[in-house]
Amino acid sequence: MTAYEVNFDGLVGLTHNYGGLSLGNIASMNSQESASNPREAALQGIAKMRTMIDRGFKQGFLPPHDRPHLPTLRQFGFTGSDAEVVEAAGKRAPMLLRNCSSASAMWTANAGTIAPSADSGDGRMHATAANLGAMFHRSLEHPFTARTLETAFAGDHFAVHAAVPPGGAMGDEGAANHGRLCADHGSQGLHLYVYGRSAFDKESPTQFPARQALEASRAIADQHQIPEEQRLFIEQSPEAIDAGAFHNDVVSVANGPALLYHEKAFADLEGTKNAITAKAAALGFEPIFIEVADADVSLADAIQSYLFNSQLLTQADGSMLLLLPVEAQENERTRLWCKAAVAGNGPITETLFMDLRQSMRNGGGPACLRLRVVLTEAELAAMHQGFLLDHAKLDELQVWVERHYRDRLTAADLGDPALLQANRVALDELTQWMGVGSLYDFQRAD
Repeated sequence: MTAYEVNFDGLVGLTHNYGGLSLGNIASMNSQESASNPREAALQGIAKMRTMIDRGFKQGFLPPHDRPHLPTLRQFGFTGSDAEVVEAAGKRAPMLLRNCSSASAMWTANAGTIAPSADSGDGRMHATAANLGAMFHRSLEHPFTARTLETAFAGDHFAVHAAVPPGGAMGDEGAANHGRLCADHGSQGLHLYVYGRSAFDKESPTQFPARQALEASRAIADQHQIPEEQRLFIEQSPEAIDAGAFHNDVVSVANGPALLYHEKAFADLEGTKNAITAKAAALGFEPIFIEVADADVSLADAIQSYLFNSQLLTQADGSMLLLLPVEAQENERTRLWCKAAVAGNGPITETLFMDLRQSMRNGGGPACLRLRVVLTEAELAAMHQGFLLDHAKLDELQVWVERHYRDRLTAADLGDPALLQANRVALDELTQWMGVGSLYDFQRAD
């Protein structure tokens, strides 16, 4: 069956800022208190989506969330009009406001986990919104994310599930800790669920939090009706987490039959490779392991450059393109590895480096910015077309960004009620352009 990989990139939000909110995310912590440029960030994301379309790939997007998140601020006791709530929070609880204003939903690799219809027991495409319970600012996202996915994928072809219940260490970080290996996008695949710990372990084995719970991964596999022979649960290396690999997509990426990974990505590398090989054989394909040795690229270099937080893509001729952040070109070790990979006999025949610095300074590379969804022709036609992009739509989206986004934003600006109002005017215009109706809470208020 013909199927397509469609990348749904997160459109960078209007409150994109460097709040330094994400423990274990080295780039985010290092950028704290710097001024951001939301307009530049959104335009960089649009440029990446344009490049994907230029290369013949199908491209979609998910809209920004409404921020600051007023329902949360009200739950913390702030009262009055929306403008009064934001202004008061800026004065009395600036860190709370910073958390409620995060534009982190731009990283749609964390929006949810996807299973194509070729793998699910009921023949539908399944999606589960991620609870993102490890970080307060991200834990606010899943209700709206689920609403967005339900809007994009409505009808009998699809099943969208609410997030796994959060609480304690029951974290689910979405597709950033999930990969799928297959002969081609339309064939049955092997789902790799990478976890950091059991939610019921008494202690985390790492300095930084292990965000993905084994139990959450198992729940998602069950929700999606993935057969036992098509699922594999893999423990992430605690060493990688402590080095700054807060999600597994910072140290590995899968595409088709290929798994590109760092030597220290998994707790039991040989056991993982053996299990993948055995399960892939039963599914009729041979996995391609592309291992990056620690001696060639250290964990520190991999995380600084985001070599693995890249998009590994199958082109029309069957060759693979690796789309990376420009930081991977500027790092000598990762640049040399990329050059050798293209020159070798492996599946990667081309590398493409893109400027995504505004996202990278908050710890999000090309892979973070996109949610991969495999869709058949019928599913592609059945989904809401307002979430799909072409060149003409991208041109219009770029004009919208240039009209509404600020070119400088600091944490102190988040308490300005005028920012909230301007953001809502922009988002209301966006939903009208998409044809999705009243998507946001402020549009649904009486």
